[in-house]
Amino acid sequence: MRVLGVDPGLTRCGVGVVEGVAGRPLTMIGVGVVRTSADAELGDRLVAIEQGIEQWLDEHSPGHVAVERVFAQHNVRTVMGTAQASAVAMLCAARRGIPVALHTPSEVKAAVTGSGRAEKTQVGAMVTRLLRLDAPPKPADAADALALAICHIWRAPAQNRLQQAVAAHRTPGASRPQPTPGISRTPAAPRTPRTMKGRTA
Repeated sequence: MRVLGVDPGLTRCGVGVVEGVAGRPLTMIGVGVVRTSADAELGDRLVAIEQGIEQWLDEHSPGHVAVERVFAQHNVRTVMGTAQASAVAMLCAARRGIPVALHTPSEVKAAVTGSGRAEKTQVGAMVTRLLRLDAPPKPADAADALALAICHIWRAPAQNRLQQAVAAHRTPGASRPQPTPGISRTPAAPRTPRTMKGRTA
């Protein structure tokens, strides 16, 4: 499985490609950051992010894209920018028919470090260890993108099993024998003779 992880952001959008399967050593294929100028118009910045992600998709041909799920913060402006960059990444993947998965920061931290409250330095250190790198990727957005890809590779098998179980549960019982109209499938209970005064009917 080859996954492109995207840590969305307007100024720095982290991207990282990891290949492997759950339970075996993983390999980093590439890591980087798509940057835009804070002085540029919003539309131009989104176009730049789109072009950058498209280049990564062209170069590495991932089978899956994992994007950080946007969550509420006190800084509304930051949330909006993150959400817009996230939407661009999802659009690029969907246009190519590549499955997209969303993972919350806590899910990623828990998958990589074992704690959903881990600091960025801890995430970077574990990414370095898991991918057998010489040093943590810089900036932190790049390390976060790799962590997203790792998280998806490890969680995908369990998610697939859950989806299959849900799909099986929702399958209509068309194959089950259906009762014939007008005929009851429950056998009638035997009639008990009624007792009258002095005799049995």
